[in-house]
Amino acid sequence: MSIEIKAPQFPESVQDGSIATWHKQPGEAVSRDELIVDIETDKVVLEVVAPANGSIVEILKGEGEIIASNEIIARFAEGAVAAASAAPAAAEASADVSVGEKLLSPAARKLAEENSIDVAQVSGTGKDGRITKEDIVNRIKNGAPAVAAAASSSPVSAPAAPAPVVEVSGGDRVEKRVPMTRLRKRVAERLLEATSTTAMLTTFNEVDMGPVMELRAKYKDKFEKAHNGTRLGFMGFFVKAAVEALRRFPAVNASIDNDDIVYHGFQDIGVAVSTPKGLVVPVLRDAENMGLADVESTIRDYGLRARDGKLTMDEMTGGTFTITNGGVFGSLISTPILNPPQTAILGMHKIQDRPMAVNGEVKILPMMYLALSYDHRLIDGKDAVQFLVAIKDMIEDPARILLEM
Repeated sequence: MSIEIKAPQFPESVQDGSIATWHKQPGEAVSRDELIVDIETDKVVLEVVAPANGSIVEILKGEGEIIASNEIIARFAEGAVAAASAAPAAAEASADVSVGEKLLSPAARKLAEENSIDVAQVSGTGKDGRITKEDIVNRIKNGAPAVAAAASSSPVSAPAAPAPVVEVSGGDRVEKRVPMTRLRKRVAERLLEATSTTAMLTTFNEVDMGPVMELRAKYKDKFEKAHNGTRLGFMGFFVKAAVEALRRFPAVNASIDNDDIVYHGFQDIGVAVSTPKGLVVPVLRDAENMGLADVESTIRDYGLRARDGKLTMDEMTGGTFTITNGGVFGSLISTPILNPPQTAILGMHKIQDRPMAVNGEVKILPMMYLALSYDHRLIDGKDAVQFLVAIKDMIEDPARILLEM
């Protein structure tokens, strides 16, 4: 029984995706719910699993190819592992393309076109002398001569992003060129959008982290035991402080839609998470209804799944306010960039002991710089400063968070 393997349904905010990695090849045995392909979008990597026990009969979209929502990307044979394995060569041959007297896999052809490689000069190591992607990569590494521009007559237009290339120019001076991931490109686009379409300013303050650190040291073991291993961190305090401050200053929780101001009657707090592929911002939905333990456990779960590329689209969209913590990497102070259409973002930083004047005496206190970047089109400087001061006051006296003072 033949089954069509389709790309997932993308949300409206995602136009298309691309095939990142095929984990299974035609004729290879696959178990039900086993991962067969990763699809990369500008927000998250989606996994497509096998619908049943069987094997892939034919791959219709190769790695790197652009796909649309619900587009057919492969054909799958249920319970036909033996039959599929008996004819993998035929399936592979049907997917191959010929250039002159050479046979190439789709991935090899794509890589050769992107790097202007003369395939006539490449020896194939695949079955029946087929040229594989690895053959092209090795040719590039060894300094392959480019095919003349006039000889290029491929009907397939080269993609904007170059494929992986390693160029050696003597000695140990090695350069590596890799295509930018869709996620990284989307992050770059949004950063440029934020800087070019908003009137962004940043205001700073500093907060004494001593009270929170003392509270955490006193209760962290009991907290962890009472909440099934959830650790008490600093982010939970800042999320709860931000929720209360957003209630007092609705403009900071609002967004601009053309000529309208949209005031949100809820607090969906985005928490920036760094991953190997780029920055993502999963959202704590209805953070005003979450306790410290809920905040901490959800953030930890988001962080782990973000690194594995397991976050869903719904978890990555929306948000009315964002918190980012550069302090985990040692940043002392920074100016965070807005996450449109939000109008403000809070930046946390490294906790550092500094001499401070307290009631006429010099004391060494664990201080943190706070930064609030905001869109001046909607938020006045007075409101931005008072918002940041409200967060400072609640962190320096955590009881205010509980008492909503």
